[in-house]
Amino acid sequence: MRLAQYFERAYDPKTLTVRQIMEGVVCTVSPETRGIAIAEIMAERNFGVVPVVERDSTLVGLVSEFDLLRAIDEGKDLRQIMAEDMMTRHVVTVTEDVLVQDFIKLLQQQHLIRTPVVKGNTLVGIVTRRDAVFAYVKATAPYWKPRKGGDR
Repeated sequence: MRLAQYFERAYDPKTLTVRQIMEGVVCTVSPETRGIAIAEIMAERNFGVVPVVERDSTLVGLVSEFDLLRAIDEGKDLRQIMAEDMMTRHVVTVTEDVLVQDFIKLLQQQHLIRTPVVKGNTLVGIVTRRDAVFAYVKATAPYWKPRKGGDR
């Protein structure tokens, strides 16, 4: 659930934090999850990436569409290969208290689409470029502004 969906008043976009715009319920896989299962999750749910976590929710990597395509191109069988064998291990992350404007800069500098949100090493959410745009629109929506002259 994204808190931005439930904004009840206008916000200054410069004060928005990742916590307010991130998705807190994240579909994850374990390092032992087979590639075919990850591909099915991505296809069925229209995901571009799936975080790989240990049992205690410690983030250990990400499997992206690119990782799956690389494995296929290298002749690996997605029915046999596991997440830990193809995942990206060095993952750029953010914390909940990062300002959205700083998150946007990070996305641009690193050419990212989405970023896991962590507390320590524990995955607590995921945040995307689209979340940042959506939150800006919600925070600055015209229906939050008082209307002049009693117009409704």
